Amino acid sequence: MSGHSKWAQIKRKKATTDSKRGKVFSKVVKEITVAARIGGGDPDGNARLRTVIEKAKEYNMPYENVKRAIQKGTGELPGSMYEEIMYEGYGIAGVAILIEVMTDNRNRTVAEIRRLLTKSGGNLGESGCVAWMFSKKGTIVVDKKAASEDQLMTVVLDAGAEDLKNDPEEENYEIITAPDVLETVRTAIINSGIAVSSSEITMIPDNNISVDNATAGKLLNLMDALDELEDVQNVYANFDVPEDFVLTDAS
Repeated sequence: MSGHSKWAQIKRKKATTDSKRGKVFSKVVKEITVAARIGGGDPDGNARLRTVIEKAKEYNMPYENVKRAIQKGTGELPGSMYEEIMYEGYGIAGVAILIEVMTDNRNRTVAEIRRLLTKSGGNLGESGCVAWMFSKKGTIVVDKKAASEDQLMTVVLDAGAEDLKNDPEEENYEIITAPDVLETVRTAIINSGIAVSSSEITMIPDNNISVDNATAGKLLNLMDALDELEDVQNVYANFDVPEDFVLTDAS
């Protein structure tokens, strides 16, 4: 299993717990605010905003929170001006790490990220040092109880998806799409009567580094620590988690 897939599972698990819900809401609010600022507050004419609003619904975010975030983005309400930055670096074993942030204080954010990377045996790199190892993709998660693999495969491939992943050890299917057809595929799944658990634009590594259990645990703990930072939206890395790995501290 890739580090991307294992980390995605951890994040989904964290997002469903009450203790993490406030942090998840904060991250989604930032995404909505930035999407509205860049593309306008009308979801019908702003694909990025539509996608983030769907994410907010998946997390059961109240409509008023969504509305206020849009109004802050369009300037109807006062709010912070967030800057989008992608930091790049390395973890132990030479694993490439991408850290997507939205911040109103670049100096604070980079200092916090550098501290965690250095503490874990990694380092912050220059812009462009690892981004080329990843591809931007859309991902859609569907519970296996919602449909058979054959049924879902027919729907998503007809709608333009690139792949459907079915890990026998997991409870969900993962559908991979090009970013610009994510919404089309998601709509096709829903219109076929199959429920979607989550969908998002993400960065998927083109190739992964094999690591042992101890290294995988340290890397997942680092990704968890980075994700806990207020300004960090997403963390990506290119390593494979051993099949016999047991999740402990990163849960």
